[in-house]
Amino acid sequence: MANKILVIEDQSKLASLIQRGLEADGYNVTIALDGETGLDMIYNNSYNLIVLDLMLPGISGIEVCQLLRKENNSVPILMLTALGTTSNVVEGLDSGADDYMVKPFKFEELKARIRTLVRRTNPGTQQQLSSTLRIMDLVLDLDRRTASRDGKEISLTATEYRLLEFLMRNKNKVLTRIEILEHVWDINFNMGTNVVDVYVNYLRKKVDRGFDVKLIHTMIGMGYVIKEG
Repeated sequence: MANKILVIEDQSKLASLIQRGLEADGYNVTIALDGETGLDMIYNNSYNLIVLDLMLPGISGIEVCQLLRKENNSVPILMLTALGTTSNVVEGLDSGADDYMVKPFKFEELKARIRTLVRRTNPGTQQQLSSTLRIMDLVLDLDRRTASRDGKEISLTATEYRLLEFLMRNKNKVLTRIEILEHVWDINFNMGTNVVDVYVNYLRKKVDRGFDVKLIHTMIGMGYVIKEG
């Protein structure tokens, strides 16, 4: 059965272009030209992915994303926008988006990101070797997708969770910003941004603040590592 994608984009020509290109790859694509219509369609249908424009008439893409996440709707969301500064990227991801593309974009890259997001949520028969990852008193529960330190649960966004999981799976290994971008965001989506540094700082505040032993370390000129002490 073809994966169903909803494109919420107020530029009808661009929406139609995306629809034709994705349908040529075998996807079942539906278009909504504003946020309210998009929400109605989401509430009445099931989708494998949503391509969401940030700047929409009426309710914005950020508001659509935030509302879905508050309702615990975990459908993957790829956000499109003409706004490409680091703060814009962070705002989009913080609202609950799984990925972020800046207009204009190359269609092949859009398709690559969509394939990755759909594959991430349809892992098939792949199984985890262990249900938890642990470094000292930091525990990541892969089944419940939760984190805790010293028995206290840590509230993480979806992006922060993926970043922490990648760091913990590579305990004691120094990871470059490029490696983190490729594995946490799956695509080298904008090497000019410092979004990795922003999110590592977010994570460090949640994981290490208030503890004598710091686990997340900056290796100047190289990248980041998670290790004991």
